[in-house]
Amino acid sequence: MASIPTNLDASRLPDFRQGGVWWRTLWMVNLAALLGVFAANQTLDHLLSECLSVASFLEPLVLLSLVVLYLSSDWLGLLPRPLACGVVVFLVLLATAAVHGLFVSLQWTQIGLGYAAIWAVVATYLLLVWFDLTLRAQTPALVEARLMALTARIRPHFLFNTLNAVLGVMRSEPKRAETALEELADLFRVLMRENRTLVPLSEEIAVARQYLNLERLRLGERIQVTWDMASCPPDPRVPPLMLQPLLENAVYHGIEPSLAPGDILIRCERIGKNVRLEVSNAIMAAGEGMAGRTSGNQMALANIRERLLLFFQMQAVMTTEVRQGRFCVTLEFPYQTNSINDVP
Repeated sequence: MASIPTNLDASRLPDFRQGGVWWRTLWMVNLAALLGVFAANQTLDHLLSECLSVASFLEPLVLLSLVVLYLSSDWLGLLPRPLACGVVVFLVLLATAAVHGLFVSLQWTQIGLGYAAIWAVVATYLLLVWFDLTLRAQTPALVEARLMALTARIRPHFLFNTLNAVLGVMRSEPKRAETALEELADLFRVLMRENRTLVPLSEEIAVARQYLNLERLRLGERIQVTWDMASCPPDPRVPPLMLQPLLENAVYHGIEPSLAPGDILIRCERIGKNVRLEVSNAIMAAGEGMAGRTSGNQMALANIRERLLLFFQMQAVMTTEVRQGRFCVTLEFPYQTNSINDVP
């Protein structure tokens, strides 16, 4: 069986253009420096001043190094890994010398250049080793197993309800029942395929419309759906089976338990280099038909959050909130129009 297409290449450096790489580097370097200060100070007399002194020198150094590596990322990606690692260490040493020279000229530090250079080399080497081990741990086989498990958990419960609804209209509306069975077969085909790559949003919308048509077979006009796609960029790539579970969540928790009609709003827009997709539904009155539904809601949302992490790592964000009497799920992820960056 073919593996998931992946950008995971253990021979390459981490992508210094990713915010996640910057965030991990900053907190790991600062944590190591903080532990070093604690180890060097047996008493608390000068601990605070030492921490401030180290931080005032360390933050500009780390940020300058990351900026230099960001600007050099395309060039570094063309080099073999051993040479690229050597260049990274050299660039960090240059940044260290620049920051140290500035601080010495302003008399802001008493840290020696030799000590700072040794610390920079060791920290850079350990970070590169850590990133390399992290990449190797995320082998295609592991990612594939996780993605298949997530897909298996996302099989919608409504399929059984839909079959019962089809049986209910088979005699009175045979054409409608036939159409529903065809849509059900198409939906089964999507759910059972090997969802290993990003797919166009238009494909997800088509699957979502089929799902909503099947739910209307049971719930009729109680489902009111509004598509606000005027600001949506041209066919961005999204993780497969992302939109349909959000709609299923909205139907299962917001519309099905209530006898009154409910509405679902789907909005998509481009925000800078990202795409923002929002699905919201009206919230029922407190306690109305909500028994036993909260845990399922959280499981579905956690599932989608992990799928975003698999495909986009820390570049994607999912938030949930109650806003103006509506439950809103907002997904924000990089705008891509091809499938080069599938499961990373």
